[in-house]
Amino acid sequence: MRKLNDKEAAIVKLLRENPFLTQQEMADQLNMSRPALANFISGLMKRGIITGRAYILSEDNEVVCIGGANVDRKFYMKDAAQLGTSNPAAMSVVIGGVARNIADNLGRLGHSVRLLTVAGNDSDWDLIEQESAAYMDVTSVGLLQGKTTGSYSAVLNPDGELVIALANMDVYDSLSVDYIERHDRLIANATLTVMDLNCPQETVEYVKSRAQLFGTGLAIVPVSSPKMDRMPKNLEGVTWFICNRDEAETYTGLSIVDEDAWKNAVQRLFEAGAENVVITAGAKGVMAGKRGEEVQHYPAIAGVSVEDVTGAGDAFVSGVLHGHLEGMDTGEAIHRGLVNAAKTLESSFTVRPELSKSQLEIELEEL
Repeated sequence: MRKLNDKEAAIVKLLRENPFLTQQEMADQLNMSRPALANFISGLMKRGIITGRAYILSEDNEVVCIGGANVDRKFYMKDAAQLGTSNPAAMSVVIGGVARNIADNLGRLGHSVRLLTVAGNDSDWDLIEQESAAYMDVTSVGLLQGKTTGSYSAVLNPDGELVIALANMDVYDSLSVDYIERHDRLIANATLTVMDLNCPQETVEYVKSRAQLFGTGLAIVPVSSPKMDRMPKNLEGVTWFICNRDEAETYTGLSIVDEDAWKNAVQRLFEAGAENVVITAGAKGVMAGKRGEEVQHYPAIAGVSVEDVTGAGDAFVSGVLHGHLEGMDTGEAIHRGLVNAAKTLESSFTVRPELSKSQLEIELEEL
């Protein structure tokens, strides 16, 4: 499918602002004849970008999140682990997955969100759906017979040290180009697409190409350094690239040993094509900027009493993207990410239940 030309893009922009315009009103505003406009609209309808009267853009203004949705289990040993025998332990179960967590945060912040992922038709998916459906549309999730939903199980010694972790993520091999292609229309009409690297590399490339074709904003959020080999060949068309220091080092080949190297890594990612870049470094804060503007360091929120680190990174990404979707500048968006991350660190929940747009603004004033 070819990229929207300038006239088509102008028509789509006009309809996003007011889908109830008549053809003559649109033609007048775009300085073209009504028959010429009608031909453009006909073509856009055939391509599924416009669906019916009154020229409503299907699933318009959704944030589409593509990637992982897991069940995470933690086993807390009561005594030091003993191999080859039964060990008394307590267990907690939480819903996770980078894309799902970001979708949950953004849904609570008032955005219309859709999750694209694949899962087994099993009890773990039922649990994810039960916890997620209030904050995102999960009707496009691909449920696969004979597959099991993604899960992560960790065994921890009494001191909190990891004994062993088991990741069952094979289902994401089926997060294929074919699956995404069936949902091209959602990406075409999304206000932003967010993708994690649980997707196979060819799927990552395909989503990036679709976002470029449709002129849709795209945020890429890596999952871990080992999955950086799934990154696209370049970052052209990527609106936001948000990663941690290890992931940035893996992608750029730079060793981030001081603030100058940190800034250089951001510049290297600009050179790869990204429009906005954020590199996080935990308690040291983040280095971020927009291409063509000054790169700045933003310190982490001080005095945070850490309850659980799980989900804090996803909360940061969500706060940043929330600011972007609200039309804020880079600094304002980063500060919302830092506050959301700090409050999530202080919570025992992966996605804190009290989160809302108004609550985040109150917390921003407090911190």
